[in-house]
Amino acid sequence: MAKGQKEQALSARLPVARVAVDISLAHLDRPFDYLVPASMDSSAVPGCRVRVRFAGQLVDGYLLERTEKSEHQGRLARLERVTSPEPVLTPEIFDLARAVADRYAGTLADVLRLAIPPRHAGAEREAVGAPESPRPFDHPDRPEHPGPFTRPDRTELPGSVAGPERPEPGTWARYPAGQAFLAALAEGRPVRAAWSAVPGPDWPAEIAVAAATTAAAGRGTVIVVPDARDLARVDAALASVDHGCHVCLTADLGPAERYRRWLAVRRGMVRVVAGTRAAMFAPVAQLGLVVLWDDGDDLHAEPRAPYPHAREVLALRAHRSGAAALIGGFARTAELTQLVAAGWARPLTGSPDVLRQAVPLVRAAPDEAELARDAAAMTARLPSLALRSARGALAGGPVLVQVPRRGYLDAIACARCRAQARCATCGGPLQIAGSNEVPGCRWCGALATGWTCQRCGANRLRALVTGAARTAEELGRAFPGVPVRTSGGQQVLAEVPAEPALVIATPGAEPVAAGGYAAALLLDGWALLGRPSLRAGEETLRRWMNAAALVRPGAPVVVLAEATVPAVQALLRWDPVGFSEREVAERAELGFPPAVRMAAITGSPAAVADFVGAAELPERAEVLGPVPQPGNGPPGSRGPGGNDFPPGPGGSGGSPPRVSTVPRVESRVLIRVPRSGGLELARALHSAQAQRSARKDGAPVRVQLDPAEVA
Repeated sequence: MAKGQKEQALSARLPVARVAVDISLAHLDRPFDYLVPASMDSSAVPGCRVRVRFAGQLVDGYLLERTEKSEHQGRLARLERVTSPEPVLTPEIFDLARAVADRYAGTLADVLRLAIPPRHAGAEREAVGAPESPRPFDHPDRPEHPGPFTRPDRTELPGSVAGPERPEPGTWARYPAGQAFLAALAEGRPVRAAWSAVPGPDWPAEIAVAAATTAAAGRGTVIVVPDARDLARVDAALASVDHGCHVCLTADLGPAERYRRWLAVRRGMVRVVAGTRAAMFAPVAQLGLVVLWDDGDDLHAEPRAPYPHAREVLALRAHRSGAAALIGGFARTAELTQLVAAGWARPLTGSPDVLRQAVPLVRAAPDEAELARDAAAMTARLPSLALRSARGALAGGPVLVQVPRRGYLDAIACARCRAQARCATCGGPLQIAGSNEVPGCRWCGALATGWTCQRCGANRLRALVTGAARTAEELGRAFPGVPVRTSGGQQVLAEVPAEPALVIATPGAEPVAAGGYAAALLLDGWALLGRPSLRAGEETLRRWMNAAALVRPGAPVVVLAEATVPAVQALLRWDPVGFSEREVAERAELGFPPAVRMAAITGSPAAVADFVGAAELPERAEVLGPVPQPGNGPPGSRGPGGNDFPPGPGGSGGSPPRVSTVPRVESRVLIRVPRSGGLELARALHSAQAQRSARKDGAPVRVQLDPAEVA
């Protein structure tokens, strides 16, 4: 007991506070009881932030509930202080965070760090929307003093804004089930849709109409999109139907403004929240709809423990709160198809007539007709079909050129033996960053002046992977006088005008063209399809469809890939659902996610072996490995999809990491169980983590359930 605490009188009623301490150790993943001093009686309310002494140190925590007595038999410490009486942890978010932690074998503390932004005292003290001063606890049965497991009722929140009128369906009329979906939202029914959006620019307006329909019924909406560019489009669409009755939550707002907006949501002043990944935990009251756009985008996967995916969190949230769900994009993920097959969601697609009028005209190069005309079409990076299509379309507007890699010459090889050029210092891959520049190492940055091939002794280089910068240079020479714009990496364009231009973009960085693109070229399909990833075909089709959806209806789209490849066939027919159903069937036959639940255990060989040996796995669990971690070498040297660096904004490669020339030695074990055994597997892995943390084993392991990439 701290000095001075002995003289403090305890609260007369409900003197015990149950606290979730902000400690990520698995063996401490449970609430702890503390005594409430009388001086804190009125401010120590469920959901508020507190400071407590734990193992001799002051740590933060959240007060979950207050009770008459503790189940703990020993002496209890007192609350050190109430950091803020603001009840920031709602019962719904607490329950959701606990469920997410259990699903992903994580800890509640880790999930709450993702769910609740850091406190900003100035924003909290603002008078606008401030809650009334909390009253003392009178009796645990009284409704004004709910504990964490008390569900809020569906009545209107005091001080909340009036909802907008129900909007017209707009382009939802293009979907045979669109009007029925909106009617279900208006009636508050938990309809769940696997949305295959009609190509074109209308998807933000369709999301806005769904959110406004839900708000008109007196319920809230959470909208999650991959990045800031998508959020800006949704923000503009929402403003046109709800007249400012929504907020956007993004990381670049700054701590004060972000917390101010988050508090407006928590206090019931706003019904509709749109944002990127972190908004999936927004404390919207009376939740009626969750929306996730482009659920296959890797930005929806949280890179921090316990690594939850926005799709799974929002689906879990909709299921637990009885809310509707709208999840999808232009393409369809295998996970979403699995939800449809399980009966949790129903497909929401455009009618065949609407799709025929909305989709572009897709051709694969080379096809049989083109090979008869151009014998070099099989080997040329820019065959004549692509050049003719671009030249004919430039008179009518901009032409989009999608290039899988950014940079100049992303990888180079010996011109004689074709062996990849490697750094003599660390063995990393060499690249050429610009025209007439000396090759340099992507790992350590050393320049390879006077390079010679270690295999054959030749000193000439050839391009192995051509990036967006080199492509822009080549097309600039092929189309003199035509403006060339690039989008990718740190310079991502949001929009381009309708005037003729060549727009070179990496996947995910394609700007929106006013009136749509006149044509699109999808280059280097082999670079996407050849990735050593379970999701290579699915991800390739998603990137192609996202780019093709920006093209005007009936305009040419040329994809440079073999026409017989399933992903190419799905693009030609604009059939994301059929492709996804085939993917699910093949993965089920082979025992791959989402047909099974899978966990990846990564760390040093000794730590992984110790962890797997200590885990009491389910009987039906199958252990695969251990195997060396893909990309073994300098830390961060290989991305999850086999890229040289982890994915960065608007491109397939990120910034070079700090590199030690001493390779890391890591191994990985995969554990898979039937879907019905997923929670049992998560409990076993959490228990193993708890044993290791209790023993204070030094070597860490990374436990990730349902990893986005299985290479």
